Amino acid sequence: MSDPLIVIPSRLAATRLPDKPLADIHGAPMIVHVWRRAIEAGIGPVIVATDSEAIRRAVEAAGGMAVMTRADHPSGSDRIFEAIEAHDPDGRHDVIVNVQGDLPSIDPAAVQASILPLADPAVDLATICALITRDEERANPNVVKLVGSALSDERLRALYFTRATAPWGEGPLYHHIGLYAYRRRALRRFVELPPSNLERREKLEQLRALEAGMRIDAMIVGGVPLGVDTPEDLERARLLLKPPALH
Repeated sequence: MSDPLIVIPSRLAATRLPDKPLADIHGAPMIVHVWRRAIEAGIGPVIVATDSEAIRRAVEAAGGMAVMTRADHPSGSDRIFEAIEAHDPDGRHDVIVNVQGDLPSIDPAAVQASILPLADPAVDLATICALITRDEERANPNVVKLVGSALSDERLRALYFTRATAPWGEGPLYHHIGLYAYRRRALRRFVELPPSNLERREKLEQLRALEAGMRIDAMIVGGVPLGVDTPEDLERARLLLKPPALH
């Protein structure tokens, strides 16, 4: 692990919140807030992978770099792979960090934590999770749970991901946060694989990697960032990111 690259996939085709990457949050589009958090993580350069000229212009106006990709990608992972092949054809970056474009309040420390398991050569992908503390999240199918074996107080080896309440019995449950760090060769293998049966059933892309025998480890972080999917989420993000002088 020597030279990570952060890639933020972003597109306009959201149904519940149209044009959400460009939604204004205190004078800047949401995608720019995500880009800023990724820059603050300080682990490597940051690019935005998009099929939208409007998103490209917004990122470049803020001083960032955007890479244009095809519009027909089935997933963010495919979009990221096209972007890195265009941006870094010589393969200098050996770790690719996928930060979702709808996490304007992501903690830069969580981005930093995501790459730590890749110091272990046996790990193909790394991700993050947080302890579930609210009872209503335990059975909520929109809260993806990570089932894993503890390797330390801060790290788990992922055995499964599910929308169900799992594992059964007494003990902690972990909310999976969809931020990934891939070894570059693992990302290439992943996008070349067809969608798996469990991936289709649970509608969870990461199960493709597990079914193919790839190892995913997760760092436990302090909290779950707000994902913006609805107008109500956007208002919450505006409150969370309100500058101190405006309180």
